[in-house]
Amino acid sequence: MRWRRTLALAVLMVLLSGCGPSFANLHLRVAAGSVGGVYHDLAGPLASSWAGELGIETPEVLATQGSRDNLNRVLSGGADVAFVAADLAADAAAAHPGKLAALARIHDDYLHIVVRKDSPYTSVSMLRGRHIAVGSPESGVEYIADRVLGVAGLKGAVAIDQLSLDDSLTALADRKIDAMFWSGGLPTPLITEYNRKIGLRLLDMSSLMPGMQRFSPVYGTATIPGSTYDQGGPVTTLVVPNFLVVPTSMSADVAEALTKGLYDARPALAAVNRAALSIDVHPGIETGPLPLHPGALAYYRAEKV
Repeated sequence: MRWRRTLALAVLMVLLSGCGPSFANLHLRVAAGSVGGVYHDLAGPLASSWAGELGIETPEVLATQGSRDNLNRVLSGGADVAFVAADLAADAAAAHPGKLAALARIHDDYLHIVVRKDSPYTSVSMLRGRHIAVGSPESGVEYIADRVLGVAGLKGAVAIDQLSLDDSLTALADRKIDAMFWSGGLPTPLITEYNRKIGLRLLDMSSLMPGMQRFSPVYGTATIPGSTYDQGGPVTTLVVPNFLVVPTSMSADVAEALTKGLYDARPALAAVNRAALSIDVHPGIETGPLPLHPGALAYYRAEKV
């Protein structure tokens, strides 16, 4: 009798193990933005968590120029998952209907317009005739910066450099530029580091927000507390959500597993960047105008969100 019970248990375990999908042959590439940015900070531990949870090789984390580059890679088949700012995701969804879907809204990015603390500039309008870094080519930062300069009436009235976050901060430290744009979580570690080294100041953009919100309904107004970067007081700025984006061709089983894995990985993500503390299933479903992938939707329904 004992051997029969043992055999029955073994058969049951085999049957149960076959109930769920197998991801053994799944290979993923994650388009993660520039090194030092929040996207890249989160991509590493997220890839490791997915590997452990799904039983797959660790997904490849791709350093990229940013949101626009990330979208182009997903659309061209060069990446399977991408961190993308909502404004660019909305435009891409309109330009490529039926090609892109979201797993989740993750964290919000805050626009930083940064000058040296010892500079005379106290408003965006004072940057006329100055030298400004607007982010890497094909980045979400460059996209927003172009709009801000247009609203401020500074297009063609400033010298532009397309630089990564690290290169922008280095140029600011060396006085090769007068100001820089960055869109990222709070705090962005590299900005914190350079603030300690040379002293930085954020410019308020309250007067520009009405013009920016006419561009896109995804833009919100937010405050960067003075304590975030040891500033004299709070600064009003633009906030834009970020999505985790996949191609609609991704299987529902994979999309559902990746979505579950995202939320299971929250402690590991928050350990590397506090922006991940805002990752939650309730705002996570708010990815409009980009649709949720059916697999992600299945996860949220199972969680009764």
